[in-house]
Amino acid sequence: MTPQPEPDLERVMGERRQLTNLTYRLLGSLAEAEDAVQETYTRWYAMSAQQRGAVEAPGAWLTTVATRICLNLLGSARARRETYVGDWLPEPLPGPADRVGWAAPAGTDPADRVTLDESVSMAFLVVLDSMTPAERVAFVLHDVFGYPFAEVAEITGRTPAACRQLACSARRRVSKARTAATLPGSASQRADIVREFKAAWQAKDIAALIGLLDPDATAVADSGGLALSFLDPIKGAEQIARGWIEIANRAPGPMALLERTVNGQPGLAAEQDGVVVTVFAFDVVDDRIRHIWVIRNPEKLRPWTVS
Repeated sequence: MTPQPEPDLERVMGERRQLTNLTYRLLGSLAEAEDAVQETYTRWYAMSAQQRGAVEAPGAWLTTVATRICLNLLGSARARRETYVGDWLPEPLPGPADRVGWAAPAGTDPADRVTLDESVSMAFLVVLDSMTPAERVAFVLHDVFGYPFAEVAEITGRTPAACRQLACSARRRVSKARTAATLPGSASQRADIVREFKAAWQAKDIAALIGLLDPDATAVADSGGLALSFLDPIKGAEQIARGWIEIANRAPGPMALLERTVNGQPGLAAEQDGVVVTVFAFDVVDDRIRHIWVIRNPEKLRPWTVS
């Protein structure tokens, strides 16, 4: 007879989506998130059937292990980034309709498991990346996923009071990065502004570009040293506009600029010869673009590119 799967198999594997959502928000990298989830399941099945059967709440066990793996990765990531060429940005995720390539069957792509909401916007992930590993974990578990501080304490091995303090510190970072009086408009309004930026860029209309940018706007690029890009952030509307005109003038060949969803927000993707070579994420506040994040590192563009 064919051996039957363990009684808890479906229940345990059903946690994969939640774990991927958690680990991506903790790490800002889909590839690393999937590795962390895979390592979590490896540790689960490294236990004996008797040990697994003794776990009363497999979901809680898996969350605890995945979080601790992420804590270790976040600590080592800081050291790795000291040698990273240029700025490091989170890995951008396409919307479901914008994925052009994974050969895997539908539903098996890790990107399909990430819920695209405000907590994965590029602006939010960049703020998360400014936190200490402990702050990030406490904040994401409590404020994003709603775990009580008592459970956060059990997962992280800290006291509830310490976790509360970490989350409070992280919350201040988030509040500082946002402007309470100038909340972003609707998704359609943001899409209109990105569309206008695209049109002005293609027309090489520097005045129109400046008009769409916040006077104190910043642009940051991530190439990882694997693609040609600017290494230092560009600050100021006029400087960014001139930089974008220079990008247009220096394009090595015909470039298709496509409106795409980037981490749940309106963005752009540049294609050359049918391959996505750059993804642009935008932070729009008060009908002006405040931040542009440019991802050129090809290793971070795999979900966007035909495999």
